[in-house]
Amino acid sequence: MSEQSTSSQAPDHTPRVVIIGAGIAGVQTAVALREQGWRGAITLFGDEPHPPYDRPPLSKAVLLGKADGSAFDVDFEGLGIELHLGRRVTALTPDRRQVETAEGPVRYDHAVIATGADPVVLPGSQGLPGVHLLRTLDDAERLRPVLAAQHEIVVVGAGWIGAEFATAAREAGCAVTVVEAAERPLAGALPAEVAAHMTGWYAGAGAELRTGVRVASVTPGAVTLADGTTLPADAVVVGIGARPATGWLAGSGVEISAEDGSVLADEQLRTSVPDVYAVGDCASFPSARYGSRLLIHHWDNALQGPRTVAENIARGGIEGLVYDPVPYFWSEQFGRFVQYAGHHGEADEMVWRGDPSGAAWSVLWLRGEEGPRAAQAGGGEGRSGAGRLVALLAVGRPRDLAQGRKLIERGVALDRERAANAAVPLKAAAR
Repeated sequence: MSEQSTSSQAPDHTPRVVIIGAGIAGVQTAVALREQGWRGAITLFGDEPHPPYDRPPLSKAVLLGKADGSAFDVDFEGLGIELHLGRRVTALTPDRRQVETAEGPVRYDHAVIATGADPVVLPGSQGLPGVHLLRTLDDAERLRPVLAAQHEIVVVGAGWIGAEFATAAREAGCAVTVVEAAERPLAGALPAEVAAHMTGWYAGAGAELRTGVRVASVTPGAVTLADGTTLPADAVVVGIGARPATGWLAGSGVEISAEDGSVLADEQLRTSVPDVYAVGDCASFPSARYGSRLLIHHWDNALQGPRTVAENIARGGIEGLVYDPVPYFWSEQFGRFVQYAGHHGEADEMVWRGDPSGAAWSVLWLRGEEGPRAAQAGGGEGRSGAGRLVALLAVGRPRDLAQGRKLIERGVALDRERAANAAVPLKAAAR
């Protein structure tokens, strides 16, 4: 296990923020603390031996050998950030105000939990040769030669990561079969009416998609499905979700969700333990905007949340800043740029903009008592009345996304008929 420290330990009396996790959420918290004027010590711990890096390029440029890595351009030493790599934090001990590591305890005045999420492992596949995850730089490096050799690959899971990996594998010339237990891709993220128009993307890119069937077993060179089908597989890539990396907090007093394993942060991203915050993929928070608790496993959340944490720590007890963003993420798959902003529920009304069988279209989700639950699918005229825009999916329509995100932030109601007209700028549909 390697370690890198960019400056010596500060004296014991110096106020110290300890950040556990050196992904984007942890790094941005450290940087934002300095931007907010924090003059005390900052200690940043990362499990991996690599300099902190960005994850989105892993499923694209790094995987295809177009880039060697995606290290953050941060001068840790110049900012006075003590960076410890390959040093795992094993416990949080609030009564002693310290974190525990194999090399000994480190005290804190404020602690920030930014440990991200761990990929869900396919039962029975752990440790098998040829079975891969795609979460870390090492994962991407192990998969590079697999793609370069143009192997036959089975991807388990047709979520965002499965689609992105399948895209890269097809670009590399691999034969790709994607297996999804649900009846459609992106079943946990999008309604069936929307996902139906994305199903054909796989065949269009030369990838085979099998839905509604589970993996029964994985053996060297093959994947057997529950229906008895055996698929040849030089490699298997598992992308069936991720779960907050919070197991190490057992016994700490930090309240964890029994449902999803997230740290239950409040509206200021504080945990149930005084002076301990949580941010990024490992934390859920209450949203007044949406009236529910949100757990967001996306890059933008890990970028925005640290600003709230840093400002609240730097304020030193003054009334804290509330975190209630409009969630945002993007995905590049099968030659399409897909963007999503906001958060929708089953009761929200769906309005189409453009022809979903084409290359560019959007879906809006409106919330309000007027009108039916769903507007006519497939780019129809919609119905009269208005509803507040709460979410937007844009496929090849970045202007819709940019305008829609601002409308969601402002809580603007849209005229349904004008919103459904793809020729009308979305901002012109505002009531």
